[in-house]
Amino acid sequence: MKKLILNFLLIFFILSTGFAQESPKEKKKDKPVNFPWDSELLIDNQTTLSPPAKTLECIIQHRFGLVNQKGISDLYGIYAPGTNIRIGINYTLVKNLTIGYGLTKKNMYNDFQAKWVILEQTNSDHIPVAVALFGDFAIDGRSNTAFGTNYKFNNRYSYFSQLIVSRKFSDWLSLEFTGSFTHYNMVASTNNHDNIGVGMNGQIKFSPQSSIIFQYDIPLKIQGISEQSDFTANNAAKANFAFGYQVETSGHSFQIYFTTADGILPQDIYMNNYNDWTKGDFMLGFTITRLWNF
Repeated sequence: MKKLILNFLLIFFILSTGFAQESPKEKKKDKPVNFPWDSELLIDNQTTLSPPAKTLECIIQHRFGLVNQKGISDLYGIYAPGTNIRIGINYTLVKNLTIGYGLTKKNMYNDFQAKWVILEQTNSDHIPVAVALFGDFAIDGRSNTAFGTNYKFNNRYSYFSQLIVSRKFSDWLSLEFTGSFTHYNMVASTNNHDNIGVGMNGQIKFSPQSSIIFQYDIPLKIQGISEQSDFTANNAAKANFAFGYQVETSGHSFQIYFTTADGILPQDIYMNNYNDWTKGDFMLGFTITRLWNF
């Protein structure tokens, strides 16, 4: 009887070992690439990065005056009167879905925004790019007199929507391309209510914490959606070019840059930027973000 039990246990051990060896190994999960961007905000533009769920983010964006307007007399725009600032907060409700609110000095814009990261680039390149949708709704907070005699509250509204496609090409290079649509309920008679734009943003890392960053936004001149007979220098917004330096820690991001647009909200940049970077119309600016996880 003992021999029978021992033989049975020996056979069971051999069979179980054999099955364990023949069973296929569990495939490694295809995870999203690590840190495709150092911040979810690159100068003025959103990236396809979304903080973890239940993350609160505080943002301060600042513009000084034009560098080439008065030169040394106003310290190249730092002490110029036409500065602009936005203070905002964002909160990631669930994974890849962030909502936010901000208040901007120019036109006293109150804006409400949301970003949804639809796809994340994976390590295996099974999904080769990241894709996000971003939207912003703003209310112009100036006095009623700024809107003329036929004032209606919805004259204050402006809207911005954007498709963002990005890819992390290597540990040191990330690029993204954007397509956007902007609408203002009320504009000057020489301007358009609608605009379609495209853009390109990039991050070039030269150390684990430091990067060169840039953006280029182009409002397209499309006669088919224009309310004007032609585009002139007076009614057509100009391209916004910005470049700078970014340093990143676990909870902070600091960016300092030169930019063409005095606006901070994307709809304001695409519709109302009349500075020309080819003529040296740049302003010094900075962006600070701080994250808290709950």
